[in-house]
Amino acid sequence: MCDLCSVNATKLSRRGLLLGGAALAGMSMTAPTVAWSQTATPQNAISPDAALERLMEGNARYAANTSANNDYSAGRAARVNAQYPIAAILSCADARVAPELAFDQGPGDLFVVRVAGNFLNDDGLASFEYAVKYLNTPLLMVLGHSNCGAVGATIKVIQDGVTLPGHLQDMIRDIKPAVETAEKAKPADLLSASIAENVRLAAHRLETASPILSEYVSSGKVKVVGAQYDLATGKIALL
Repeated sequence: MCDLCSVNATKLSRRGLLLGGAALAGMSMTAPTVAWSQTATPQNAISPDAALERLMEGNARYAANTSANNDYSAGRAARVNAQYPIAAILSCADARVAPELAFDQGPGDLFVVRVAGNFLNDDGLASFEYAVKYLNTPLLMVLGHSNCGAVGATIKVIQDGVTLPGHLQDMIRDIKPAVETAEKAKPADLLSASIAENVRLAAHRLETASPILSEYVSSGKVKVVGAQYDLATGKIALL
């Protein structure tokens, strides 16, 4: 033994030994918890269909006013270092649409991208690429909703030649292709048809976006779905 080690060893007091023993005991008590957190299977290590089923079951609870998630502090400490969302959702920024509530999911369960009109631009696409590539999210959803004001405004611009102020014209530009496609079918309700088409166009872009998303979708690791939230009932229907 080296001189320094021998000196330190001779200076150990009974109090020091007791404190050291208590520290070791505390470490042994916490070790199982640390080991579990490192080896536990992430909640999103499930199939895309299983993730979708969980969302739809949650929406059924929400629509029936029997939501199970009401303690938003539960698991807060465990979420500090990681997140494992089961789905990434492109949702409208409409204040009446809240995906976490509508699907009865808790913090950390959903990776949500919100923009008025739920259209997909490059910034939104990058967020979904992050969710898939680095968070291993198995399900991607585009969620539109009834009576969407952004889509309604786009229809008004097209039909009446209205010019909106500021950057609102950029929003109209991104939603316009959906309205023009819907118009070709001459639907009885152009707004509803345009809302659905807007969802489909965004979902198609997610499915085919290269180089990341298309690869995951074609391999079956990731699924893309479109859906619509009904403001009156709270129910969500797949498109």
